[in-house]
Amino acid sequence: MQRRYRGAFFLSAPGRPRQVALTFDDVPDPRFTPQVLDILKRKQVRATFFVVGEKALKHPDLVRRIRREGHAIGNHSFDHPNFARMSTAEVRRQIRRTEAVIRRQVGFAPRLIRPPYGEIREPQLKWAKSEGYAVVNWNVDSLDWRQLGAQAVFRNVTTAVRPGSIILLHAGGGVGQNLCGTIEALPVLIDWLRSKGYEMVALPQMLGKSERKA
Repeated sequence: MQRRYRGAFFLSAPGRPRQVALTFDDVPDPRFTPQVLDILKRKQVRATFFVVGEKALKHPDLVRRIRREGHAIGNHSFDHPNFARMSTAEVRRQIRRTEAVIRRQVGFAPRLIRPPYGEIREPQLKWAKSEGYAVVNWNVDSLDWRQLGAQAVFRNVTTAVRPGSIILLHAGGGVGQNLCGTIEALPVLIDWLRSKGYEMVALPQMLGKSERKA
């Protein structure tokens, strides 16, 4: 589908030599998002955060902090359903509702959408393209949502990363979900990527897309 929906659906960014994008799903989360932001600030890395609308309503200060510290923001639905089990109208409501929340908090509607679980059907993708959105999944999965230890998270990324990779990580989770492996792995991963000559950039820069929906 990446070819069929060129410019509107992305798994990676081929042709971006030595650039990669760190992306963090399921934010904001007061347990883990501040720790991720602290590491990124210390390491001077810009990343992309995909915001869940109902979480943003509870923690608007964290959404504003993400923006204030120079990171890109994308739409990750309102309450994290599986789009493949929904109608296009239901998906549209999920996106629009979260879009309204983010607009109130940071002043713009994001162009980038990440469907929960990476699941999206072709009619939904057609709608997103027609509305000027860019749907962004990934080609490197840390599998950190499985509550893996730091070594496993690090290994899952470093064995798969290539120039132009979009790397899936999490800075938020469900009740009781433990992302300490992500927090521990992140600074080591950043250092490793730099040692291999990779530049870590936010998705709008790597994809050549405006962060804001027109």
